[in-house]
Amino acid sequence: MPEKFQKQDVIKKLPPKPGVYQFLNSNEEIIYIGKAKNLRKRVASYFKTSDSGNFKQETMVKKIDQIKYILVENESEALLLENNLIKENKPKYNILLKDDKTYPWICIKNERFPRVLQTRHYVTDGSEYFGPYTSGIMVKTLLGLIKQLYKLRSCKLSLSETGIKKGRFKRCLEFHLGNCKAPCEDLQEAEDYNQSVFQIREILKGNYHQVINHLKQLMQQFSSELRFEEAETIRQKIVILEKFKGKSTIVNPKISHVDVFSVIDEEESAYINFLKVVNGAIVQAHNIEIQKRLQEDKSEILGYVIYDIRKRFRSTAPEIILPFTPDVPMAGVVYTIPVRGDKRKLLDLSLRNATSFRNDKAELRQEDKWTQQELSLLTRLQSDLRLKKLPRHIECFDNSNIQGSDPVASCVVFKLSRPAKSDYRHYNIKTVKGSNDFASMEEIITRRYRRILAEKNEFPDLIIIDGGKGQLNSAVRSLKSLNLYDQVAIIGIAKRLEEIYTPEDPIPLYLDKNSSSLRLIQKIRDEAHRFGISFHRMKRSKAQLQSSLSAIPGIGEATRNRILEAQPDIERLKKMNWEELSEIAGRRAANILYNYFSNKR
Repeated sequence: MPEKFQKQDVIKKLPPKPGVYQFLNSNEEIIYIGKAKNLRKRVASYFKTSDSGNFKQETMVKKIDQIKYILVENESEALLLENNLIKENKPKYNILLKDDKTYPWICIKNERFPRVLQTRHYVTDGSEYFGPYTSGIMVKTLLGLIKQLYKLRSCKLSLSETGIKKGRFKRCLEFHLGNCKAPCEDLQEAEDYNQSVFQIREILKGNYHQVINHLKQLMQQFSSELRFEEAETIRQKIVILEKFKGKSTIVNPKISHVDVFSVIDEEESAYINFLKVVNGAIVQAHNIEIQKRLQEDKSEILGYVIYDIRKRFRSTAPEIILPFTPDVPMAGVVYTIPVRGDKRKLLDLSLRNATSFRNDKAELRQEDKWTQQELSLLTRLQSDLRLKKLPRHIECFDNSNIQGSDPVASCVVFKLSRPAKSDYRHYNIKTVKGSNDFASMEEIITRRYRRILAEKNEFPDLIIIDGGKGQLNSAVRSLKSLNLYDQVAIIGIAKRLEEIYTPEDPIPLYLDKNSSSLRLIQKIRDEAHRFGISFHRMKRSKAQLQSSLSAIPGIGEATRNRILEAQPDIERLKKMNWEELSEIAGRRAANILYNYFSNKR
């Protein structure tokens, strides 16, 4: 309800009730959004004549030209509305959550034989989502564990009961590799498949103990029925699960379902750590940085962040452990401020994580201060390549294959002229058969930047292609198909004479052999080549090992796959002693392998 701003008149008209208020400037832009138990008192506090000492707030108040408000029933509703309005309008003077990533989920698809997969898109299609996870490594670890324990399908076929009975589907390579039991040909019943999915669901919830107990009972049942091979398979699953569980941070099992928050408050920023505890184990952890705008106190910040994180991670924990009571109560939630015992230890652990996060951020900020040498180097590169922007973020691509076998590609990322190794990526070539570097480059560029578009991530300032005019043209075709050609600078570097090719010029550019610009380009190109070659060697080593193991009598498909997962290097496998072999392959297979390799030495 906008009104021309007259301080006293507007404040008198504000009701003394819960609500959300909005401050607008003379351009009718929202510059601040806040919540209040009593709108009149809270808004009046901004206009006190005494000097508050909060210069940012005083600056904001001078810009207020209108006040709008929305009434709600209680403080909880006010917090919800405030949170949504801030995210939608991004006012200049509200605190800034420096965390706008899309995080991965593990999804159990709503299908007759459900697939379990990673996704960054939460879709309300009846599927179950677990997460989001702030660590991609954690997602890969969980999916790897699930793959070790259960044989689930990965195909996208719609396996209707009628279709299966009519024989419309055929088993694929995954069945022959031992990764799937072929429910598509009715070789696995839905009940057996769903029992696996039920156990996976419990694992993702953190209920490892329940799954282990069930598997132990099943193992005993198989053993009493003299079904020893099946009992051994179950035993191996129990061992894998218990090892994985042992790596989790365990707290008191009586602490069954709680959220833990801690905060470190500084002048310009605040750092918050969140821990989610389920059945005595920490199953999620997340850190977030808040950039202050009006010297907000830690109670106000924590109240805002608690709501935001619980909403994002879809937490329904009935208890929240924290160092003090935030300024907003939450319906159906109990706040606990422990002074001793296991809950206090949890809070201390959260505080240590927040402190470590704060220290890491401080180091990163220090590292981000460019040296004069780095700035000079990138400025020279910009000048030599006639780039519109300073190339702070550079990505380089390289293909790798030997006579067309196992084609792969690599992408390395340099930021501020330094390698950002956590952003490096390997790619298996999927659509190209044989040795075709041009088509492979086109595929990889398309896949890389289509994903960046979908996830709304940062594009590089410069793309380097390891290759001459042909490969550069392939990459350009991909960028044009994505409507990105005019947005990103791209060059190719040919190895023979180190020529630099640009899309619009048929004549290559020759940089001084001793120039810092060429040395930087060569360094990035060589790193992409090294990274790609190491991946290609690993793939060939794995293929060689699979071939070697296939020739050993007595080593079955399941054992072969288990060995490949644990140790893909044939030369290292040959050097292992019996104890090391038995750990990854079992006692019987270890005897066979050890004797076989001993005879070959």
